This record gives sequence, C-alpha cells and structure tokens, in this order.
Amino acid sequence: MKQTLIAFLLATFAGCLVCQAAEKPNIVHIVADDLGWKDVGFNGCKDIKTPNLDKLAAEGAKLSEFYVQPMCTPTRAALMTGRYPFRYGLQTAVIPSVSDYGLDTTEWLMPQCLKEAGYRTAIIGKWHLGHADRKYWPKQRGFDYQYGPMIGELDYFTHEEHGVLDWYRDNEPVREKGYTTQLLGSDAVKLIERHDISKPLYLYLAFNAPHTPYQAPQEYIDRYKNIEDPTRRIYAGMVTCLDDEIGRVVAALDKKGIRDNTLILFHSDNGGTKNAMFAGVMADMSKVRIPCDNGPYRDGKGSLFEGGTRVCAFANWPGHIKAQTVDGLIHAVDIYPTLAALAQASTAKCKPLDGLNVWDTIAQGKPSARSEIVYNIEPFRAALRQGDWKLIWRTMLPSSVDLYDLSKDPSEQTNLAATDPGRVAAMQERLNALAKEAVKPLFLVEQFKVVMKNMKGEPVLPIDEGFGDPDLP
Repeated sequence: MKQTLIAFLLATFAGCLVCQAAEKPNIVHIVADDLGWKDVGFNGCKDIKTPNLDKLAAEGAKLSEFYVQPMCTPTRAALMTGRYPFRYGLQTAVIPSVSDYGLDTTEWLMPQCLKEAGYRTAIIGKWHLGHADRKYWPKQRGFDYQYGPMIGELDYFTHEEHGVLDWYRDNEPVREKGYTTQLLGSDAVKLIERHDISKPLYLYLAFNAPHTPYQAPQEYIDRYKNIEDPTRRIYAGMVTCLDDEIGRVVAALDKKGIRDNTLILFHSDNGGTKNAMFAGVMADMSKVRIPCDNGPYRDGKGSLFEGGTRVCAFANWPGHIKAQTVDGLIHAVDIYPTLAALAQASTAKCKPLDGLNVWDTIAQGKPSARSEIVYNIEPFRAALRQGDWKLIWRTMLPSSVDLYDLSKDPSEQTNLAATDPGRVAAMQERLNALAKEAVKPLFLVEQFKVVMKNMKGEPVLPIDEGFGDPDLP
C-alpha cells in the first residue's frame, strides 16, 4: 500500500512537471545567414526548392515586414539583447577574426532570461558575438549547450577560416568530418531526441548557410543542372540543403511528441549579399556573379536600403498562430520581449529594452505596437522608418539624404527629400537625439588601433569582411 502511494505521488509529480512545461512553449529559433528575400519558395522563388520552409510558412504567419540589422553581428546582438546595437557599440560591421572585443557582458541575454524561467537553453550554430575571450562565449552567456562556430565564415567541409579551426562543442574544439549545414541539423535532431520534456526547450539554431564561401555537397549541386550560372547553382544547393535540415528538425519534434507545443521562428540575419565588399574574406568575389536575390527590395547586406534589412521570415505554432500574411512592423529587437512573455520570464535584469511584445501581431495579425524602425545609428550614416516614411541620412561630406514613402515605393526608387523638407528635418532631429545615446562603434575603434599601429610601423593583421557605405547611389 505504501509503495503504491509513493508510486502514485511520483507519477502525479512527474505529470505536474509535464503540464508545467506544456504551459511554456518550446522555442526553436532558426536563423539563416545572408539568405536572399526571394530565395525561398514562399516569397516567389522559382528556381530553388524549399518545400519544408514553404509548408511552415503556409501554415503559419508569413512576416512581410520583418526587419533586422544590415549585417550579421549587429542582428545577432539585437536578438540576444532586445536592444539596438548602437547602444553597446556593435552597430558597425561584424567582429573581425583578429579582434578581441565582443558583446558587452553587462547585457542580460535572452538565454539567461529563459534559463531563469526554467528553460533548457542550447545554441547550435553560429555565434559571432565575441570569440577572442571566453567571457563572450555562449556557454558563459546563458546557454546550457553549445555546438558550432564562434565566428561563422568558414569552409563548410574543413570548418576552418584560413587554416584556423572554428568548430566547438561546449567550449572545446572539435575536429570532425561533414558539411556544416548537415552537422548542425544532425546535432539539433539529437538534442531534441534526448531532451527531457519536463523542461521547455529554447533552441537557437543559427545556420551559417548560405553565407560564403559558396560550397555544397555534389549531390545538391547536381539537383540544379538546369541553373546555368555556376555560383547560383551551388547557392541553390546550399539553400535546399538548409531546407532539408530544417525538415529533419521538424520531423524530430513530431517524433518526440512536442511539435504542437513548439514555436518555430525563422528568418535571415540580413538581406542577401549584393555587393562584393560584404561577401566575406574566404574568396575573391569581385569577379563572381553574386547569386542572392532580394526580389523587389533595393541592394542587400551591409546597406540601409530595404534589401539589406527587410528579410524573409515566418512564425509557426500549430493552433496558436493564424495562417496568414502579417504586414505589421516587427524588428529583431522585438523577439526577446515577445519570447520572454510567452515563456513567463522576467526581463527585470535587462537594461531598458528597445523591443516590444508583438505576439498579437504575429499570432493574430493585429496591428503592430511598433510604428518606428531604427535601421541603424552610425557616425557616418543613419536611417529611420516612421510609419510608411523612411529616411536615410549620410553624414559624411558631402552629406546626402533620401526620403521614401514605402507604402507607394517599397523599392526605394523615388527620393522625396526635396519635396518634404519639414518631414526630413523632424526625422533628422529624431536620429540626432538617438545618436546622443549611442556608444562609439567598437569596429571603428578597432580600425583606429590598426591605423595607429601602421603609423608606428608595427606589424598589423588585416581586418576581414569589408566596410564602406553601399547606400550611396
């Protein structure tokens, strides 16, 4: 009788744990790297097949005005902090492999927040928020488990950048064979298979595909013999391999029996690359036709035009998210407070958030609480959207300003600055106010150090991943 009672109490306790976990959704946050807006079927791509992404988008909310920062590191910082990167110096370019700075350790990151709320936290994939000092690494920033690269531009088969290994599991370097996209997908599947469902899961699955170098397994390249351009053919193989791995992750959630209580969020870290300056350092892309397609949106990665900052995105959670296209404004900084609210997690330890809880917009298509997007604040350029109006201000001499009505001109072809000086002045005033709150870009501080070393005749390692102003006409 006593043993029966103990068994009953244990079963009841275990059941309560499962119920408690069920109240908080599992979160699988999938980020692609440099994926073009129109390089997925759900945005009209015809020559690249993405059936798994298309199905998830069709059954969920396709987010038509989802914004990120123009480049990798700033977007990832915005996701992890819920704050614009200009507030802590990561607004400009990426963290180069030769640099020793990282995301300010006084920021309270999303994995820390969710972990306090009872989540098992894992990052599988690209970090790129600090690599030279372990204090910046994911395991030191709230993730229970880590697998993948610390920087992110690496050979897909050797897992190296210029002969230096960038592949880790729980802070330890790992040498293994395999194509990175498939290795990351397989590891995510294994993580889900062994997950204890008494705790909710937060998985940040950050693929490095389809970032340069353009490499894919031959079997994927062979699927696209109909694509004439060789780089586009490889790129197509990379995107389809990415899609296949995401399909495997969804299948693992189904098999585990937790798919119905799992929110899947997908987006790119910035627009697809259009300018060779931002194509990375692993290969000379100046003579290659860059394969990304951002559809109707102007320019791409590194640019403040829509092609660099408005990305393909969707959210899917069976029974909780209405299948529709959502037009409300959403920015990467909104993800933190939105997920924290779903997870019943406190953001009290955060510095003041720029992000807003946009769950009702994502789930039901209600008007967004957001009416303003700060594309970026840098010493030499800035951009702002208020309602349908967008201002790009280049402050380097000779200075220039663009004003667009995105409701009528989403491709940013007609500059209206000269016809509406009052609006221009008001938006410039707002940008100036924000600039007074900005921290100096750590990338520029690093560049200054390089210049000073050159002046002193000291040996200097090159800064990788280009830098400039692609927004100039």
